[in-house]
Amino acid sequence: MIHELLATTIDDVSEDVALAQRIAAGDMAALELMMRRHNRRLYRLARATLRNDEHAEEALQDTYFSAYRGIANFRGEASLFTWLSRMLLNDCFARLRKTQRRGRLFSVADNIENETHAMLITDSNPPYHEATRRQFRSLLEARLDQLPESFRTVFVLRSVEEMSVAETALCLDIPEATVRSRHHRANAILRKLLARDLDQTARDMFEFDGDNCDRIVASVLQRVLWA
Repeated sequence: MIHELLATTIDDVSEDVALAQRIAAGDMAALELMMRRHNRRLYRLARATLRNDEHAEEALQDTYFSAYRGIANFRGEASLFTWLSRMLLNDCFARLRKTQRRGRLFSVADNIENETHAMLITDSNPPYHEATRRQFRSLLEARLDQLPESFRTVFVLRSVEEMSVAETALCLDIPEATVRSRHHRANAILRKLLARDLDQTARDMFEFDGDNCDRIVASVLQRVLWA
């Protein structure tokens, strides 16, 4: 089994080297094949790093263009995807440094209401993400329904209605310490439930095919032709 896996890896790298050599020789079909083969995974990496659709596409295009110009340096010491990933991350890091946001790279927010607010309300996402937001909203509502009533009420008042701890305590006639405790527990339970749901659908996140894939390929090919 190990020998089979090793042979498969060697074959994959050899194929990558052959593809890189074709691109270095000016084969535009090979360049397009490389982009279409890696578009989805690389876009997902850029999007997860930059947390912005437009910036992720720009970084991906720039990476492909840089890869085209430097493809002769590819020696097959790692897979072509790994080589492209490193190049893409370097571009993403540079973009983050320019906006002084590098410290946020790969951070996972502990505060679920902030993440929910960003996903449901932000106007920066393109229109085609509206369906995703609706699905997430429905999922959140379903999981919220699973909370004990006392936790659910506190979560809605604090996170949805944005009441203060004092206001929530007054509304429910409970101590402020109880509000904090129940809100903390509600967040913890929701994070656990949503994490399980998202884990099951992680491979479908940041979909990047069809028109998106065509747009990246066309843009890079045009830049190469005019370079």
